[in-house]
Amino acid sequence: MNGYAFCRNRLGTFQINYEDGSLTGLQLVSSEPDGPGTPTELTERAASELAEYLDGTRKSFDLPILLKGTPFQKKVWMALCSIPYGETRSYKDIAVQIGINNAFRAVGMANNRNPLMIIIPCHRVIGSDGSLTGYACGLEIKRELLSLEKSNL
Repeated sequence: MNGYAFCRNRLGTFQINYEDGSLTGLQLVSSEPDGPGTPTELTERAASELAEYLDGTRKSFDLPILLKGTPFQKKVWMALCSIPYGETRSYKDIAVQIGINNAFRAVGMANNRNPLMIIIPCHRVIGSDGSLTGYACGLEIKRELLSLEKSNL
C-alpha cells in the first residue's frame, strides 16, 4: 500500500510518504495540505519520532525506510546515517568515506536528493571550510537543527 500523510510541528508541515510498510519520503511542504492524507500507524510513529527529535529527546530514528535512488545515492545516504548526532562532516569527508575521494560535488547532488530529510541527516553536511551550505529547507532550518543537536549532547 502506498500513501502519504501530513504532520505539523514547529518547523512547519511535513509530508510523510510510505510504501509497503516503509517510509519513502519526509519533506517540508511549502503550502498547507487540503486534507490529512492517509495516516497510518507508521506515519503516526514517524510524526512522533520527529517530534521527539525536535524536543531534543531522540537522537536517532527507528523507522523502516525504503530508499529509491541510484546505487551511488544510496551509498551517500547510508554514509550520512553514520554521522553521529551533534557532529558534522564535509562533502569531501563523505566522498572519502565512500571511497571516491574527488566526488564531493556528486556527494552534494546526492545529498540534495535525500528523500528522508532529518531521518537521513543531510543537515549534518557542511562545507569543508566549516560554512553552512545549501539545504532544501533553507539555511535557517539547517542552523536550527545543528544547534538543537549541539545543545542536546
